[in-house]
Amino acid sequence: MKKITWFLILSFFTIQCFAQDLSIQNLQKESVRKIKKAIPDSAINDWTTGGIYNINAGQGSQTNWAAGGDDFSFSLATSLNLYAFYKKEKTSWDNALNLNFGYIKTSSLGSRKNDDRIDLISKYGYALNNKLNLTTLFNFRTQALKGYSYTEVTKGEYVKTFSSAFLSPAYTLISQGVEYKPVNGLTAFISPITSRWIIVKDDTLSAHGAYGITPGKHSTNQLGSFATISYKTDFNKFISYRGRIDLFSNYQNKPANVDLYMTNAVTAKLGKLIALSWNVDMIYDDDVKLFGKNNSSPALQLKSVFGIGLQVKI
Repeated sequence: MKKITWFLILSFFTIQCFAQDLSIQNLQKESVRKIKKAIPDSAINDWTTGGIYNINAGQGSQTNWAAGGDDFSFSLATSLNLYAFYKKEKTSWDNALNLNFGYIKTSSLGSRKNDDRIDLISKYGYALNNKLNLTTLFNFRTQALKGYSYTEVTKGEYVKTFSSAFLSPAYTLISQGVEYKPVNGLTAFISPITSRWIIVKDDTLSAHGAYGITPGKHSTNQLGSFATISYKTDFNKFISYRGRIDLFSNYQNKPANVDLYMTNAVTAKLGKLIALSWNVDMIYDDDVKLFGKNNSSPALQLKSVFGIGLQVKI
């Protein structure tokens, strides 16, 4: 009888302890679940940052090649595209920095760069509705190294002319307008009030009045209207496109001759780190007389760079 009594008492305490243990476990689960649910409301990250780095290289050589050509050639193209986007309630701040550099060397023409760009654009906006922002835009564009234009005087012989350098030219633009975002990836900004500075820091280029500067001066200011459209999309998980077009009209001098700056970049992934890239840039500046063309008149400037290489997301 005593054994049965002790057995019943022991069983009762075991059941109680097990029930309490289940209750504690349920409380712990509920506590964890509630905490996880509260995380998005109390720890929102207002910044989105990232970027893409590309580097493409190519090399060729030949010896006693009957068809002719350069004995040696080497090319290198690299780009770094960084972005930082801030969004909180109705306020947004969108920043993008694009750095591009290209280099080519051949046994017949020597070494020269074929791409060099520093491009920073920053937009601070206040949302008027879901698709329209009141926006202040800042843009700075220049290059890193000296540049030369090459004019063929006789077959196979070229004359090298100094044409550009860091801050020669540089374009700084401040604009107040509205930004429209009709669909994901597409933005259009327009402003009737824009101030643009053209800077030519180099004394030699300044003395020649390059890039629309008054000879001997190092900068000039232009008042006009400005519009920019940018678009980026992924056609599928392998192929993507990113492009931008800027338009500026100078109220003070030939406003109908609109300056154009356009960039296009198509990327096709071949693997996790390998990708094809094709960049096409176009520039028309009514104040720029082309070097090596007898300084006759401005014209559309076109540049195309194609390559295969390494692509890394940051």
